[in-house]
Amino acid sequence: MPRISPAQKTQNKQLVLTKAVVNTANYLDLPKNKLAHILGVSSSTVTRLYVNSYQLTPDKKEWDFAVLLVRLFRSLDSIVGGAADDAKKWLASENKAFAGKKPSDLIESTEGLVRVVNYLDACRAVI
Repeated sequence: MPRISPAQKTQNKQLVLTKAVVNTANYLDLPKNKLAHILGVSSSTVTRLYVNSYQLTPDKKEWDFAVLLVRLFRSLDSIVGGAADDAKKWLASENKAFAGKKPSDLIESTEGLVRVVNYLDACRAVI
């Protein structure tokens, strides 16, 4: 079996997370400008993400935000059983757990994104 160099492993991780973020945004119908805001990058950077001319890198802050966004998707998808419409509806609905705010609005700030992810992780863990 051929060995994969550390550089190749890093490049593979970058490609996987970049594709996962784009797929998450598409699945949840997040507009590119909202994705840019969530990741803390410019709209042109998000456009380049979509056409594979830019990849997220672990040494930049957008990497951490991308990981959180994918975690949000995974938890929400698990809770709604893969029903995309329900996931979108949940994101766009006011939620008592967030003092009547919409999760889609909260995830535009770092604190809000972490809060929504933690909430979904906790809901997912309930047995």
